[in-house]
Amino acid sequence: MKKTLVLFAHPRFEDSRANATLIDRLFSKSHITLHDLYETYPDFHINVRKEQKLLEEHDIIIWHHPLYWYSSPAILKQWMDMVLEFNWAYGPEGNMLQGKTVFNVITTGGSREVYCSQGYNSYTINEFLRPFEQTANLCGMHYLPPFAVMGTHKLSEEQLLDYANQYENLIDLLKGDFDATGFSNCFFLNDLELIKNPNS
Repeated sequence: MKKTLVLFAHPRFEDSRANATLIDRLFSKSHITLHDLYETYPDFHINVRKEQKLLEEHDIIIWHHPLYWYSSPAILKQWMDMVLEFNWAYGPEGNMLQGKTVFNVITTGGSREVYCSQGYNSYTINEFLRPFEQTANLCGMHYLPPFAVMGTHKLSEEQLLDYANQYENLIDLLKGDFDATGFSNCFFLNDLELIKNPNS
């Protein structure tokens, strides 16, 4: 069974209805390590060796965060700056992450319609996440499209639960011998029928 590390970064988690609903599905999963970066490192003093060991022990890495100013909250950038060291994550001898699967799970207040060339944010979510994609490429990881929950302020409880079901389906699917590289051509992972209706 593949092990999944969820690197969760939300500076105001207690106020996030959407993220609380998503995260709630992870606690019962024995193959998942939920790692809250703000809770672990309130002073931003990241233990690099501890984080690298966690990465080495897991097959699938998830960067789970709200989209803050078209990127991630500050601690996730700090984590990447400190942990993904030359000749460990990349470089001539940096092969510790090669072959692992990684993707973003994001929440946005804005709807899907505003994240396009015609919308007021001018670019798609996937374009805003290019630095994550290129980081994964540099480290020899398989980068998948994001799982995105958008327009969170207007979602009903039923809609949020539906997203939580999809997230759980995705997590369960990836733990097996499923070839996740087939997901690479979609826009959002939660658009896949296999995630929406796993038994169909």
